[in-house]
Amino acid sequence: MKNSLRNGFFSLIVLVLLLSFSACQQGQKQEEKAPASSPAPAQVAQEDAINTILKRGKLLVGLEAGYMPFEMRAKEGDIIGFDVDMTTAMAKAMGVEVEYVNTNWDGIIPALMTKKFDIIASGMTITQSRNLKINFANPYITVGQTILLNKKLKGQVTSYKQLNNPKYTVASKLGTTGEQAVKRMIPRAKYLSYETEQEGSMEVINGRIDAFVYDLPFNAIMASGKGKDQIIHLDDPFTFEPLGWAIRKGDADFLNWLNNFMYQVKNDGTYDQIYDKWFKDSSWLQKVQ
Repeated sequence: MKNSLRNGFFSLIVLVLLLSFSACQQGQKQEEKAPASSPAPAQVAQEDAINTILKRGKLLVGLEAGYMPFEMRAKEGDIIGFDVDMTTAMAKAMGVEVEYVNTNWDGIIPALMTKKFDIIASGMTITQSRNLKINFANPYITVGQTILLNKKLKGQVTSYKQLNNPKYTVASKLGTTGEQAVKRMIPRAKYLSYETEQEGSMEVINGRIDAFVYDLPFNAIMASGKGKDQIIHLDDPFTFEPLGWAIRKGDADFLNWLNNFMYQVKNDGTYDQIYDKWFKDSSWLQKVQ
């Protein structure tokens, strides 16, 4: 009886082991037959970004040529400016040519996402809402919002807080952080938006509105140029706005390259040379006026 039970138990163990071995072999065969899984979207972007630029032999840069001194049209029609010189240096470091794709501001992020160009270099402020759609390299410059003020308000208004009154008309450019700042920090004032910063600033110069809110570099240029003796510039920024180059999400290799490029040019004199040309010297104004 004991021998019979022992033999039966032994036979059962052998059967279980044989079935397990068969199942393992079947699983291995299925794995061999299964096709390799497709790479994740982020992996595709990593493989595509820099290689595409190098194979093309050209870096495509998206910008809106109307933001002095970052990008603007010269009298001859060429696009010039701080961002132009920086991306020219970028393309040189890559060993490729550079081409600028002039794009309306309200469509510049969708155009990047649909691969109309490789990078946005257009004085774009890094914001959390934009960062949900695109990636930013480390900031290359920090600016803030300042105020061009109607000269009739000299002495009456010395801060953005005093403009927070329904009796004042305050404007900015449509779709910009200047517009966001007005709506968030000066909500009681009557607000107007303009398609271009030139249009809005000229409305202050001509006395049609009380104030124009926009980035410090542009406002400083207008206050010392066309608006000289015509407007008051409250030049102490009341917002903190880092500007960054924008690329499509998932481009880890491109992001790494851009950050290393910025580190290099900020330490070899290239950045300072370009910065001084556009922010400490006003001779370039002759090319656009």
